[in-house]
Amino acid sequence: MPLSREPIRLEGFNNLTKVVSFNLYDFVVARTEAERDSYVKYLHDNFSGPRITKILAKIAQIIDAEVLSVSAQDYDPYGASSLVLMSDLGHGQVVEREADGEGAGKIAASVGAHLTKSHLCAHTYPDVLDPRGICSFRVDIDIATCGTIVPLRALDYMFESFENDVVIIDYVVRGFTRDTQGNRVYMDHSVRSIQDFIDPGVLADYECEDLALPSQNIWQTKMMRTDLDPKEYFAPGIDPFAPESRELLGLIKREMAGIFNNLPN
Repeated sequence: MPLSREPIRLEGFNNLTKVVSFNLYDFVVARTEAERDSYVKYLHDNFSGPRITKILAKIAQIIDAEVLSVSAQDYDPYGASSLVLMSDLGHGQVVEREADGEGAGKIAASVGAHLTKSHLCAHTYPDVLDPRGICSFRVDIDIATCGTIVPLRALDYMFESFENDVVIIDYVVRGFTRDTQGNRVYMDHSVRSIQDFIDPGVLADYECEDLALPSQNIWQTKMMRTDLDPKEYFAPGIDPFAPESRELLGLIKREMAGIFNNLPN
């Protein structure tokens, strides 16, 4: 059954601010200088400033927004940032979201008035300095929208765009608008869990933990990959099943669990 059969009727511009923070970590093993250099080159080739800008532009398209301006930057020796300003393309209201069944978590339409405070930003944080050879790649993506756009619609694409061992997603809605009777409205759509907006096939690969404070319009989902393919964490030519490799994979699992559970080193 739908959570809401009719959209809330609002008066004037919907100025609710909805922010998704998508924070991911990916790990590999690179023990030699050549392996580290190869990994850094891979990151630069796939996640440079222009490359992540293309990812952000696709996110804007998914949530029915138009890119207005872009600022991208690569850093020495590695890392990149991109900022995209955007405005809404639609003309209408949010339509119902299914609570269960095939359409669970999917927005039927997300449209509204012109948005003047909407943006996407991404920052990458490669780390290849661990003396044990455990390299990590962290990406932060923030989607901030005003109006009727629901940025959670872009989550599946973000999972497709990156390799993700640990993911932490936060969703916060702030501000208020008014209905036709002049009453304040602090939320214009229903959210039970962020997981409802993620493909079940993706969720099946992760251990998930939710935090939900609906009275405060705050949600968080933490995800840690449970089925690791050893071949994905080592350079070509390295036996991922050798005793040393198994030990290093164990260190990666420990790093993942530490981030997932907020534990010290």
